Amino acid sequence: MASSLSSKQFVRGPRSDGGAGFGFHVSDPRKLFPPTLHISFRRTAPPRKLQVQAVGSTFGNFFRVTTFGESHGGGVGCIIDGCPPRIPLTEADLQVDLDRRRPGQSRITTPRKETDTCRIYSGVTEGLTTGSPIMVKVPNTDQRGHDYKEMSIAYRPSHADATYDFKYGVRSVQGGGRSSARETIGRVAAGAVAKKIIKAFSGTEVLAYVSQVHNVVLSEGLVNHETLSLEEIESNIVRCPDPEYAEKMIAAIDAVRVRGDSIGGVVTCIARNVPRGLGSPVFDKLEAELARACMSLPATKGFEFGSGFAGTLLTGSEHNDEFYIDKNGRIRTRTNRSGGIQGGISNGEIINMRIAFKPTATIGKKQNTVTREKQEIKLLARGRHDPCVVPRAVPMVEAMVAMVLVDQLMSQYAQCELFPVNPSLQEPTESLVAQPK
Repeated sequence: MASSLSSKQFVRGPRSDGGAGFGFHVSDPRKLFPPTLHISFRRTAPPRKLQVQAVGSTFGNFFRVTTFGESHGGGVGCIIDGCPPRIPLTEADLQVDLDRRRPGQSRITTPRKETDTCRIYSGVTEGLTTGSPIMVKVPNTDQRGHDYKEMSIAYRPSHADATYDFKYGVRSVQGGGRSSARETIGRVAAGAVAKKIIKAFSGTEVLAYVSQVHNVVLSEGLVNHETLSLEEIESNIVRCPDPEYAEKMIAAIDAVRVRGDSIGGVVTCIARNVPRGLGSPVFDKLEAELARACMSLPATKGFEFGSGFAGTLLTGSEHNDEFYIDKNGRIRTRTNRSGGIQGGISNGEIINMRIAFKPTATIGKKQNTVTREKQEIKLLARGRHDPCVVPRAVPMVEAMVAMVLVDQLMSQYAQCELFPVNPSLQEPTESLVAQPK
């Protein structure tokens, strides 16, 4: 853009020779007619800055989590940005959920031996968060890269080997690199922080458990979501709160484990005392954010809320959750087929969702595949893998749900509670824990 501005004529004043006109000496005619002043403006591009973004490895808007590391690299972890200051936090707080996720914890998980001991490198001082980025790292200590010699030549069916080559033209062979479930260590660590925030602020609790392993399906109604506790979930190695079904699930996993095969299952996750109003129309609906978060976990193949796909068998009048006023004068729903979310926004009921995980590994059996040189062969895969991923997926699901809720909580507080709420319709998010149900 360019423009020119002409200077305005000066205000007339007494001349130096006593005559009328401009106050300049008449011997200099140039001063009688000042030249036109030209000012040029040129639009310049802002200086280019080198920006490095973790494409596909960062989640969240206000509570932002970036995970890093690979299965057989030096270690894995996360960087948490946006964590509020003055939150009590220690490495022991994170270790509880990391221990629930770690390999080698029972015979029905991968035999890889890792302590998954975490260390906080920044963002915490004297046991309190500072508001600055929190870096957490867990070293890899039990690596056996030679187990993946065959995978450097050929692709494992239903794994990310081929697609990583298709996308990048190169891949990390050992352990699958970033596609390995070991990447979820960073998520679980960040999820532990998110759980502390939502529990302290609004009394929100996130709990997940195994509700199906292969064809062993936990009957509906056996688990009371109002009273379900972490102790019930952790009472057995498969993380099913019903002891009878837990034994059936363990037997099903044992049966395929000895054959070098694997099976899938379903994790049910609930969130209690979720503040009303979380989620935003139209693209940032809470349902959409939760689905995106959980479906980003390794081996996920299905997701549903409330009645889920079974709701398609009902009519609208049968499926709708009717409203009523409870004894405390609070608007509630008599049923929860919507899974605690209506119109894409939390409505104060228990959020109920289910995530399906596929079978992940076939060890000791030859399978048809192709090499990187496009030759058809039979592959005998090696390595250490879970015969069923769902028991270890429980804390992963909890982490992703907690991260979504704390991110949405911050958004809700910033937009809708910066000024006093409408008390006849709204509830302050931090007071919900005090509301009896």
